Amino acid sequence: MADNKKATARDRQRVAAGQPYELSYFRKKHGLSIEQARDIIKKAGNDRDKANALAEKVKKG
Repeated sequence: MADNKKATARDRQRVAAGQPYELSYFRKKHGLSIEQARDIIKKAGNDRDKANALAEKVKKG
């Protein structure tokens, strides 16, 4: 989460896998297990768009 609460635009473009609430939100959003969510975030880095795209592929496959 951003230290400066007014500068959140860049922060929202990233997924912080180390933050339990972020991981939980990402997991529930895509209907994934915790392991799947961690694996996707690890592969995509902290880029939310890439992580979302990978999660969609996992859901379809």
